[in-house]
Amino acid sequence: MTNFLDIIRRWLKDPNAIKLIEVGISILIITSIFRFLNKALPRLVQDGDMRYRLRKAISFCGYILILLYVVLVFSDRLGRITVIVGAIGAGVAFALQEVIASFAGWVAISLGQFYKPGDRVELGGIMGDVIDISLLRTTLMECGDWVKADLYNGRIVRIANSFVFKEPVFNYSGDFPFVWDEVSIPIEYGSDRQLARDICQKVVNEVVKDYIPLAKLQWQHMVQKYLIEDATIEPVVTLVATDNWLEFTIRYIVDYKCRRGTKDRLFTGLLDEFDRTSGRVTIASQTVHLVKTPILDVRLNNR
Repeated sequence: MTNFLDIIRRWLKDPNAIKLIEVGISILIITSIFRFLNKALPRLVQDGDMRYRLRKAISFCGYILILLYVVLVFSDRLGRITVIVGAIGAGVAFALQEVIASFAGWVAISLGQFYKPGDRVELGGIMGDVIDISLLRTTLMECGDWVKADLYNGRIVRIANSFVFKEPVFNYSGDFPFVWDEVSIPIEYGSDRQLARDICQKVVNEVVKDYIPLAKLQWQHMVQKYLIEDATIEPVVTLVATDNWLEFTIRYIVDYKCRRGTKDRLFTGLLDEFDRTSGRVTIASQTVHLVKTPILDVRLNNR
């Protein structure tokens, strides 16, 4: 017991040991303060996006404060350990290259506006809404896969930030939060094609009319910001004659989160309008006719 106490006394006489204790206690105090702030301050903010950003800012400030404090405490020792740090730096960089690349990806995401929380993106073949961006990983609420259309399937996916340097980043809601979509309607030959076109145009105009003004405004910002030609925002109906039917294609713009609901309202309106034409416009379908096999008369000669 006496030897142990002597070791403790000698250790406490070392200035470096005192600094380590001081740093440890200070880190605990700073961490406790910023955890309290991280829980208390966001409750005062009603907007979800602002609340998320406030939490991230508080955590980032806490890390910076701890780093600055450690540097100030050991500032007189930094010159001596520079050579050691340089020697082991190469080995650490090689061992943690993926971590370093992910951190660089976080910097690129933060400064390069690849995406932000709330955006719908596709990273590494996985589509979903961004719900968190940390120093090393981006967290998505996944859409699609076994669920048809762009709906949540319930899985949370974490993807390394380094993916932004390796694969394309598809952003569905960045500068232009709309997408173009299409539906094809087969109409029987002999139907009133002009009436069919008018019905398609009328229904799609009614379904997507709320998106057009805002989409036009957003597209003007796109034209001013990027070298891109102007595009048609209003719905367009085109006709192609195939071997089996007249195919009307309806192209329209829609909010990136409302594709499935918009298609449902569009098809429902079209079918209701076609039913009111009393057979002047009829939906075509592919049919297969089985031809009757002719009777084969087979005679065998016995010799």
